[in-house]
Amino acid sequence: MQAIGLCRFSYPAIGGFQVDHETTEERIAYLYSNDRLEERFRLFETSALPCLREQTDQNYDLIVVIGDSLPKEHRDRLHDLTADVPQVRIVTEPPRPQREVMKEILNKARKDPTKPCLQFRHDDDDAISVDFIERLRRTLNDCAGLVAGNRTVAVDFNRGYLAEIDAPGIAATETVRALYVAALGMYVRGGCKLTIMNFAHEKIGRFMPVISISDAPMWVRSLNDYNDSRQNKGKPVSLEPLSDEQAADFAARFAIREDHVKRVFSGG
Repeated sequence: MQAIGLCRFSYPAIGGFQVDHETTEERIAYLYSNDRLEERFRLFETSALPCLREQTDQNYDLIVVIGDSLPKEHRDRLHDLTADVPQVRIVTEPPRPQREVMKEILNKARKDPTKPCLQFRHDDDDAISVDFIERLRRTLNDCAGLVAGNRTVAVDFNRGYLAEIDAPGIAATETVRALYVAALGMYVRGGCKLTIMNFAHEKIGRFMPVISISDAPMWVRSLNDYNDSRQNKGKPVSLEPLSDEQAADFAARFAIREDHVKRVFSGG
């Protein structure tokens, strides 16, 4: 069964951001500011990309959506970073309404729309466990009766980490939170044109069954200066530097290596 991931890399969509802007030009200026893009590239390189590179099930596709106005130097950098990940395909789009363009891209990516597929979102500053694709498939196979009776079914691996990832290293706390973007997958029946982008992730349970699994940490949600959901004030989160044991677990489970983080964020 085809598995399709969708990653928006600073794509200047119309709508879809918690930080609002008066015009598309203002949004582009914000998204493409040097400081913000540098942070996104560093998080993409150290967090979002390594876990994809090391998936135990390599049978997936990942579409990275960028804006047609992203400067060439940044397009080239993105292509260089993803060159050794054959599953990645970079798609360029002009500014369009977020859900409209993302739904269209996902449906175009289906190799055979008459067959079922799996879909997931992957933010450019988050990580998923290296066995996410494998476990997503296995979970749906284990729930074959439920899947057979529904056109869509969500799988929510709801245990993970909130983390700050920067030059000093990694500080994190383990948590259980339902229906985050990271490590949330969706089954779509053959012939059904619904996509994971038809639904706000936190409300997906209103529209389909959700299988929730809490047995192991399956995602890392980064808290950084330009994280969209961090721009609206929320509850403060207490983070602690990783212990040696936790650092080893981050490397094994998410392919996030603290020495790599320190080197990239220090400009090395």
